[in-house]
Amino acid sequence: MPTLTRLFLTLLLGTAVLSASAQSVAFTKDNFAGNKEGLKAAQRELKEGDDAYLADPPRYALALPHYLEAHKFNPDNAALNVKIGDCYLNSPTKTAALPYLEKAAKLDATADARTHYLLARAYHLNAKWAEAVREYQEARPVANAKGSEEQSITANDIARHIRECKNGEQLMKAPVRVFIDNAGPELNSAYSDYGPVVSADESTILITSRRPSDPKAKKDPDGDGYFEDIYQANWKGKAWSPAKNLGAPVNTDGHDATVGLAPDGQRMLVYVENNGGDLNEANLKGSSWSKPLNLGARINTRFHESSATYSPDGRFLYFVSDKPEGGRGGRDIYKIEIDSRKPAENLGPDINTPYGEEGVFMMPDGKTMYFSSEGHNSMGGYDVFKSVYQDGKWSEPENLGWPVNTPDDDVFFVTTASGRHGYYASDRPGGLGGKDIYRVTFLGPEKQPLLSQEDQLLASRLQPIKQTVLAPAVVVATAKVTILKGTITDNATKQPIEAGIDVIDNVTGQSIASFRSNATSGKYLVSLPSGTNYGIVVRQDGYLFHSENFDLPATAAYAEVVKDIPLKKLEVGATVVLRNIFFDTGKATLRPESTSELERLQKLMTENPALKLEMNGHTDNVGKPAMNQDLSQRRAQAVVTYLTQHGISADRLSAVGYGDTKPVVPNTTKAGRQLNRRTEFKVVAK
Repeated sequence: MPTLTRLFLTLLLGTAVLSASAQSVAFTKDNFAGNKEGLKAAQRELKEGDDAYLADPPRYALALPHYLEAHKFNPDNAALNVKIGDCYLNSPTKTAALPYLEKAAKLDATADARTHYLLARAYHLNAKWAEAVREYQEARPVANAKGSEEQSITANDIARHIRECKNGEQLMKAPVRVFIDNAGPELNSAYSDYGPVVSADESTILITSRRPSDPKAKKDPDGDGYFEDIYQANWKGKAWSPAKNLGAPVNTDGHDATVGLAPDGQRMLVYVENNGGDLNEANLKGSSWSKPLNLGARINTRFHESSATYSPDGRFLYFVSDKPEGGRGGRDIYKIEIDSRKPAENLGPDINTPYGEEGVFMMPDGKTMYFSSEGHNSMGGYDVFKSVYQDGKWSEPENLGWPVNTPDDDVFFVTTASGRHGYYASDRPGGLGGKDIYRVTFLGPEKQPLLSQEDQLLASRLQPIKQTVLAPAVVVATAKVTILKGTITDNATKQPIEAGIDVIDNVTGQSIASFRSNATSGKYLVSLPSGTNYGIVVRQDGYLFHSENFDLPATAAYAEVVKDIPLKKLEVGATVVLRNIFFDTGKATLRPESTSELERLQKLMTENPALKLEMNGHTDNVGKPAMNQDLSQRRAQAVVTYLTQHGISADRLSAVGYGDTKPVVPNTTKAGRQLNRRTEFKVVAK
C-alpha cells in the first residue's frame, strides 16, 4: 500500500476514534454491560437528582450531590453535564459550572439553544468575555426553560448579558488599585458567610452565617447549609475576634440576617423571613441585644423588604423593596423619615433602574451612598456602585470597577467612616467554604516601581493580576467626616454612665441628632459630616451638662477624635467649661452661635431654682495682662447679662474675669491658646 494512502487511512481512523470518544454516553446496559450494579446505583442517583432538579421550584442544592455521584460512574453523558453545570450556576460556586458545560458542548455537537445559553453564563461568570458573547449569540430565546437558571430566556436577556460582557471587558482593562483580603477564619467558616455590617470606627462587625450554631442546629431544607444566624466579632488591633452567635432573642429557629448597623453600633437592622420578608430593629442594651421589633407598615409591606441603612443622624432610613406601587422595576431603593408620617420616597431614575437594586449603605458622611444594581453599567449580576448627593440630586452612579466587582453578584458592600476599608462577601477561589467575608483596602495614587520582583497587588476572584512591587501606597481616605468617640464616666467614681448626647447645629440652633452612650461600657460614637459648626452636649439626670465644639469646614477631611468625658454631679465647687460660647476676636459681644449653649444654661438654672453660679472668663497670654483681665471680665458679664435678660434673677449670678492667670494648658501652641480662651461656670450654691 502506498505510504500516502496508508497515512490517509491512519488519519481517517484516528478522526473516527476521536469522533466516537466525543459522543455522549447514555446510562444504558449496552454501554455498561460489565458493571450492572454500578449502573443501577448511578441510575438511582440520577432519579433522586431529577426529582429535586425538576421540582417546582427546582432544588439545585439537593440535586447536585446526586448528579456528581452519577458523574463519577459516567462522566461522558452530555445531559448530565448540562444538569451539573446548571446546578452550579444556581449555587454559591457558580464558576465551577464551566468545565461541565464545556464538556457537554463537546459531547453533543447539536447542543440546543438552552445549552448555549448556560455555557454563555458560565463563560460570563468566569470573565471569558469573548467566549461568552459567542455563546450568547448562539443561544436564541427559549420559553419556559424548565430547570434553567432563568425559567425563560428572552431576546432582551441575551442582549443585556452581551452588554454586560462589553462593560466587563472595558472595566477589566482599567482595574482599580485595591487589596482584597479574606477576613480569615475568625469571621469565615466552611459554610457561607455574608452580609457584613460594620460600625463607623471598624470596632464591631456583624455577619450572617449558614454555619451550625450547635449540634442540634437545623439544616435549611432548600440547601446551602443551615438556617441563617447573626454573629458578632470585635476588632482586636490586628485581627477580628472569633465571631460569636448572638443567640436569642435576636436569632430564632428561622432565618435571621444582618441588614444594617448604626454608625455607633448601638442599633441593628435585621431581616426576618415572614410576611414576604420584613425589616426589624434591635437595640444594644449594655452588652446584650434586644428582641428585634418590626419597623411597621410604613416600611414593611406584604412584599419583600430586604436591606436597609440608617442615615448618620438616625432620622432617615434607606431601604430596598420590590413593592410594585411606586417602583420602577425589580427591587428599588426608598428613603423615609422615621418619625414623620410621610410615605416612603422612591429615589428615582438617577439611582433605580428597570432591573434590581439591592444592598443599600449610607456612609457616615451623610451623602455618599453605596448600593448594588443589575442595571447601569454592571458587568453581570449585581455590581457595587457609588453615588454622592450634591446640589439636590444624586450623582451618576459610579461602578467600583474590577476586581471589586465581578461578573457574579457583588452585593451588601459596606465601608468604614474613613472610606479606607470596605467589606462584602464573595465566593473567590481559595475561600474557606461557600461565600466568605472579604476586606477591601482602597489605595492611593500609583507610585513608581522600586524593585523588579513580582507581587500580587490587585486580587481577583478569577485570575490574580501581577504587578511590580510599588512604593508604600497612600491609603485613600476621601470621606469628609469626623468620628467623635470615647467613654462617658462619673467624674468622681470613674464608673461608666449611660448618658444622652445631643448634636446641635450652632448656626441654626437646631438639634441634628440624639444618641445615648452604652449602658454598660459608657462608650459612645458620633458621626459629624464636614461643613457644620457642631455643638455636642452630654447630659444625664443629676449631673451638670458637658459641652464640646467642632467647627468643621466643608473641606475638612476624615478625622477620628477620641474624647473621654467625665460628667460632674451638680455639687458646690463643680466647674464646667462652656465650649459653645463664642465671641468675636478681642470683643465681648456674644455671637449668634452661642444661643443654644446659653439656652441650656438658662434651662439648668430654671430647673434648679436654688442654683447659684459664678461665671468665669479666661484668656490666653497674648496681649497685655490688664487688657486680658478686662476682656475676660466683660465676657463673663455678657453671659450673666443674657441670663438676667431671660428671666434668671441677678442675685443668683456673678461674673469674675481671670484674664490669663489660670491656663489649663501651656500657651506655647495655637491649640493650647485656644483651650485657654474659655468661658466656664462654677457652682457656688444649690
